[in-house]
Amino acid sequence: MAETPEVLEGTETMNGQAAEGTWEPKILGILCNWCSYAGADLAGSARLQHPPNVRIVRVPCSGRVDPQFVLKGFMRGFDGVLVSGCHPGDCHYAKGNYYARRRLTLLTRFLETMGIPRERFQFQWVSASEGARWAESVREMTERIRKLGPFQGVGRPVPLLIPVVARQSEAQAVGVEAR
Repeated sequence: MAETPEVLEGTETMNGQAAEGTWEPKILGILCNWCSYAGADLAGSARLQHPPNVRIVRVPCSGRVDPQFVLKGFMRGFDGVLVSGCHPGDCHYAKGNYYARRRLTLLTRFLETMGIPRERFQFQWVSASEGARWAESVREMTERIRKLGPFQGVGRPVPLLIPVVARQSEAQAVGVEAR
């Protein structure tokens, strides 16, 4: 069944195109349930103004965020991905945010290798009491993605610099000991 664009709240359609034909970025927000989602909820409850460009997926912990979630977000047409979790030391599952930090730091390098600009991905800490911080980070990311333009898919990948030595003579030529 083909999806047809729908007008949401009078201005935006499902594919990120505004009703007047101007483009609006579509950002995937993957938030931990305990801190960042509560921070986003606080921003809404406090009626803090921020762009409505983030589609939120709530996960139990930022440690649950598999790097493939981020890649699938880009594959499904999001222009940017924002992952947010509890501050270090505040994780409800003790070490989940530390695991997330480790994985997502590596993912950032991998995204560049795949040709996805680093600016399209953001990982941050937001606690349940930081509604203003959440609203500000959404504003900043939306502006940054707006300047970058729509995501065009994976760009020209950066070649991996893994030396491959095929023969003994080539190994000697480059000064490497062959196995």
